[in-house]
Amino acid sequence: MKTIEEINLHNVKKILAEKKIPEFYPGDVVKVGVRITEGKKERIQYFEGVCIAKKSRDLNSSFTVRKISFGEGVERTFPLYGTLIDSIKVIRSGKVRRAKLYYLRDRTGKSARIAEKIRKKIGIDVEVKPEAVTEENVAPVVETPKEEAPAAEAAPTTEAPKEETPVTEAPKDEQKSEGSSEKK
Repeated sequence: MKTIEEINLHNVKKILAEKKIPEFYPGDVVKVGVRITEGKKERIQYFEGVCIAKKSRDLNSSFTVRKISFGEGVERTFPLYGTLIDSIKVIRSGKVRRAKLYYLRDRTGKSARIAEKIRKKIGIDVEVKPEAVTEENVAPVVETPKEEAPAAEAAPTTEAPKEETPVTEAPKDEQKSEGSSEKK
């Protein structure tokens, strides 16, 4: 005979196979799409607010979302695996240090704000392979022959053409010592 916990776990796996529920925590701003039936018509109404509590109890899991509507605080508790929920979307992650954010009920304005958690991705998602250097990959170096200047521009000069030498920077230690000797 199966226990109630085994039946609940089986049902949770079955529900998760059908619809995707994102991972979210208290402090996150979530947008919950709720199915509303009006007569014969069915529509989806979105309820967006801060998740202030989350209860994890297998099939009986639920979460509470709070929003301010026309200056009045509105809280709504949703069953996580309920049939009324069409979709859950995490808008932004909040940086909080508590599991239950009931203290937000007493606060309004700036004091009710929650800082955003910045998540860092570690690792490289795209696999990059270094290319082997071959004759096809390397751009050929083309030497351009010196062309004669047109007669109108050419004027007899006695100067020899100047060769450009690459300027190399002196190491930082030498630059500092030169700068200090100039100040003295």
